[in-house]
Amino acid sequence: MKNILKSIFLLAVVAFASCNDLTEEVYSDLTEDGYKYKESEIYAVIGPVYSNLRGLHHHRGFSALQMTSTDILCMPANASGWDDAGVYKKLHFHTWNSEAKQVGSAWSQLYSGVLHANRIISQLESGQVPVPASENVESLIAEIKVMRALYHWFLMDNFGDTPYLDQVTQELPAVTPREQIYENIVADITASMDKLSAENDLKHYARMNKWGAKALLANIYLNAEVYTGQSQWEKCMALCNEIIAANKYQLQPDYKDCFDFDNDNSVENIFVIAYDELNGGGLWINHTFHAASKAKYDMKNTPWGAGSLKAVSQFIDTYEEGDYRLDVTWEHGLQFASDGITPLLCTYDRAGEQLNYSKDLPNGNYTAEDEGYRVKKFLPKIGSERNLDNDFPIFRYAQVLMMKAECLLRTGKADEAATIVTEVRQRAFKTNPDKATVTAADLTTNTSYKFGYVEDYKIVEQGDQSPVEFGGFYDELGYEFAAEWVRRRDMIRFGTYTTKSWLSHKPQGDYRIVFPLPKGAIDTNPNLEQHPNY
Repeated sequence: MKNILKSIFLLAVVAFASCNDLTEEVYSDLTEDGYKYKESEIYAVIGPVYSNLRGLHHHRGFSALQMTSTDILCMPANASGWDDAGVYKKLHFHTWNSEAKQVGSAWSQLYSGVLHANRIISQLESGQVPVPASENVESLIAEIKVMRALYHWFLMDNFGDTPYLDQVTQELPAVTPREQIYENIVADITASMDKLSAENDLKHYARMNKWGAKALLANIYLNAEVYTGQSQWEKCMALCNEIIAANKYQLQPDYKDCFDFDNDNSVENIFVIAYDELNGGGLWINHTFHAASKAKYDMKNTPWGAGSLKAVSQFIDTYEEGDYRLDVTWEHGLQFASDGITPLLCTYDRAGEQLNYSKDLPNGNYTAEDEGYRVKKFLPKIGSERNLDNDFPIFRYAQVLMMKAECLLRTGKADEAATIVTEVRQRAFKTNPDKATVTAADLTTNTSYKFGYVEDYKIVEQGDQSPVEFGGFYDELGYEFAAEWVRRRDMIRFGTYTTKSWLSHKPQGDYRIVFPLPKGAIDTNPNLEQHPNY
């Protein structure tokens, strides 16, 4: 049933977005003066603020910034290509600059979402768009304001001081300090909360409801010390408790069902980006799988070359034996066609040999065609199109539990935190339930990640080896949320992002905590000034 509703919603979004694209000028927006809306068009009107999210998943965009600049994933070149003047590797090296394609793409996509939100709010507030009896105009405005806050959160989290836009304007804005953006979006979400629907029914699937807003605000509070210098553990935990007490969501019994192609039925996912292989594309695996993997899933399109997005082996080495999440998250080992018998073959530097996704990487610069575990968390269904049907969870219930656990840890309640982490781990160790149990000591010990600079498969330079506070919990976050756009924030919060070495990455300076403002944005807006050191 959710699939049917999602398809109807996506079709409305596609119909609207196809004739209402943004212009290339990042701060301007198209108008629709003279157009007379009908009540039946309300979902087409609000749809673009959601459909715009689909563009965040791209190997040259937002998702790459969140994942391949971290200690879990990288995109090295190989014999099939994937160099492109170092555009992918520079994120791993932390040597990006203001002309990096991923930086410009993320900036444009996020501000497109802000502009959509401001236009929709203006249309609703002015009465330009009539609202059917099944909806409430105040609730719709609150919903879009929280979506605008989501986009502004992504912007200030990634870019620091950035323009804050809360109305339709043709003026070129200056930057707003990060702390002020934080205060603005907290105020917007807080003021909107009670106007949002408390239901997680079919009508509100993939839309921002009260629990999605609480999860968003909890995430902002979780990282408040990074943004403002002042921690907000108690506020974050209070929101998590409210979501838990509502009993609207629960852990999915099988971890993989949170991400599968029919995950719109998941009881765990609180707020998702809705994808559809025909009507709402954008989620794909072409940049991680080898082309030969086409035959494993009988895909109608062929992955690109030997693929490039792969796991950093130092992270894979930290998994405990028997952790089910490893097999759900990573494609590894010898590969076969969909019949389970026919070997898949390499075609480049190991041509004719059976495709074997091996764990160890020689470095983050260049690998053999089948080296490195590949991301299969969002697994394609057999016979899928190029685009996947899986929905991407921005917030899920496990994250709420782990946020609460972290707040407990950081406020001196490690035993209570361990009880929650054990609850999350239980589905990952069903065949050996005793291993699911963790203690306060397990969470407060140093990380098991062997940081260091790698050459020819070996750590040759350890770099900073100071203990990571709550390192055991840091590891748990990696296992549970790998490839879900959270690792960069986690690393910054735990102090590893600009201090540790991994694979071919060495620290490049604390200023790398934020990305530069795109050169194109600065060139066209004299009110913008580049961050220091960029």
